[in-house]
Amino acid sequence: MSRKSKIAVVGSANVDLTTFSDTFPRPGETLFGKSFHLGFGGKGANQAVAARLCGADVLMIANVGNDLFGQATVDNFTKIGIDATHVRIVDGFSSGVAPIFVEPNGQNRIIVVKGANDTLKPADVDAAASAVRTVDTIVLQFEIPLETVAYTVQFARQHNIRCIVNPAPAQPISPNSLCAADYFVPNETEAELISGLPVHSTEEAKKCATALLQQGFRRVIITLGDRGSLFATPDGCELVPPFPVTPTDTTGAGDAFIGSFATFLAEGFPEKDALTRASLYAALSTTRVGTQSSFYTRAEFDTEWAHRGGKP
Repeated sequence: MSRKSKIAVVGSANVDLTTFSDTFPRPGETLFGKSFHLGFGGKGANQAVAARLCGADVLMIANVGNDLFGQATVDNFTKIGIDATHVRIVDGFSSGVAPIFVEPNGQNRIIVVKGANDTLKPADVDAAASAVRTVDTIVLQFEIPLETVAYTVQFARQHNIRCIVNPAPAQPISPNSLCAADYFVPNETEAELISGLPVHSTEEAKKCATALLQQGFRRVIITLGDRGSLFATPDGCELVPPFPVTPTDTTGAGDAFIGSFATFLAEGFPEKDALTRASLYAALSTTRVGTQSSFYTRAEFDTEWAHRGGKP
């Protein structure tokens, strides 16, 4: 599509500390890992980077700590081409960090320490309001205070800006505070926690998505890992099939999906086409190690899309 997309991400910025190991230690046990990788992460930052690499102009609203990682995070945004004018360095808090442990099959376990991310408040959104009002799409996650998420959803609604909420990591919520968002995009685990319903099969995912719609959400997308994703609206549910790949590291795949989906939507692609493209973009990210370092450029993606004929 010819339209340039402009996206604001209001969210988290972390540093990822990724350890690869054949097995995980038992309580009190120390093991040698296979390798270690340090990289920039955080769900908000990851989604911003994915959107930028996909070709969007991206504005980041975030807080980082006045420590070793804070200025480095700002510099990383700037290097990639993300507008970091509204990434604030705050005193008295650490930057967010995420120790990540990856098994040989690519499955990961993550512990997030939010640090300065917890200081991102509605006032920070207001401080960036003049810039945010110019974007096509606002993207949000749950690694910042929920009051800020809810406030930004209402901001988007008031200014007629498309809004995508990724409720990750999952927390109990009041649907009324978020249902003005255009898209609510949990994964299986998040959908289960928020809805109270199991999501172990496609049929269960459909029931869960329907329940979320009944709570007031406008459109629901449940990402199902290697089973694809389920797109649900009041008109019905549709399964978007996955693209087959051999995964190396699944860390950040959900963020790749969100960032690329926001970009493709903002460029004017129809929902189903944007979802299919995001499915491939996310799948490709699992073939590389790390989070942001695993994301494909738009040129790389377009080459792979053409090679596969746009079909799983």
